Amino acid sequence: MLDILVLSLIQGITEFLPISSSSHLILASDFLNFTIKNLSQDVSLHIGSFLAVIIYFRDDIFNFVKEKKLFFKIFIASLPTIFVGAFLVLFDYAEKLRGIEIIAWTTLIFGILLFLSDKSSTKHSIKKLNYKDIFIIGFFQILSLIPGVSRAGITITAARFLNFDRVSAAKISFLISIPTLAAVSIYGLYKIIMHDEVLLKNINILSLIFSFIFSYITINFFLKYIKKFNLNIFVFYRLIVGIILLVLIY
Repeated sequence: MLDILVLSLIQGITEFLPISSSSHLILASDFLNFTIKNLSQDVSLHIGSFLAVIIYFRDDIFNFVKEKKLFFKIFIASLPTIFVGAFLVLFDYAEKLRGIEIIAWTTLIFGILLFLSDKSSTKHSIKKLNYKDIFIIGFFQILSLIPGVSRAGITITAARFLNFDRVSAAKISFLISIPTLAAVSIYGLYKIIMHDEVLLKNINILSLIFSFIFSYITINFFLKYIKKFNLNIFVFYRLIVGIILLVLIY
């Protein structure tokens, strides 16, 4: 029960904060011995996050469906990451990127980039999102396939460099996470079916529920937080974690 709670907490919080969910799940496995027990539990954690962002932004999503151009922009922003991610998985490159040393350096480097981007001027809201912006953010999101980069972190970084205000940058980040999380969940469900695993076990239902709760709370907290404060607290956290990991490695 404790490992379910811890893993759901890590997934729910780190998926939507600019600190990298994949790196924290790897670190929890390597240093705390909390590991995802099976494929269906992993899928349950991602489905929980997926449902949280869908429900939280249900009004925005409904409006985007009506505004087909904006809906299309959000969709195409995720395509590069989905295609590159599929390539990495199919050719077994994904596992090669999961080293602690890689996580240490990406945590540091992209923490610094987050800091620099947050110094950008604030000119644009999400309504100003154009195809050039969405292509740039979408290609930046590819880097999130490397543990330690952070999908939320790199997309917010890209949006801030493009002079979107913090709240709009976060909304863009959360919204373009929807197709990506959907793709991960669908691929995971496909693998479950192929391996004859059972998704609806008590352990997996709890993982889904806890992941959903923690994800929803995190989204709500983060959007309220950045209305009042800058992103420095997340930058400092990344720098501290990165330095500690480098000290442990070297």
